[in-house]
Amino acid sequence: MAKTFDALKAELLQIKEEIEMKDIITKLDNRKAKLKEEAKLHKKLTRSVKKAGEHMPGSLDFNSPDNMYYSEKSTEKFLENSSYMDAYNASKLDQEWN
Repeated sequence: MAKTFDALKAELLQIKEEIEMKDIITKLDNRKAKLKEEAKLHKKLTRSVKKAGEHMPGSLDFNSPDNMYYSEKSTEKFLENSSYMDAYNASKLDQEWN
């Protein structure tokens, strides 16, 4: 029995839709695999960065407020024998004299 034109057209459309669906699924699977690989790499890098941060001396203590500025003690120690202090003391004596 010969198939009618409409029946053949419907069958071809169904086959075309199946092929398109398979292509879409294949592309989606490839994209998911790529994202999964990137996630693994990100996880691996994150883990290694955390490990490196733990082993770093001071663990970024230079950014803490305690270490941002010189302490009074270290400032006094620096100025104690410097020419800045000598000039200051000399000007202080001049001001007292006048």
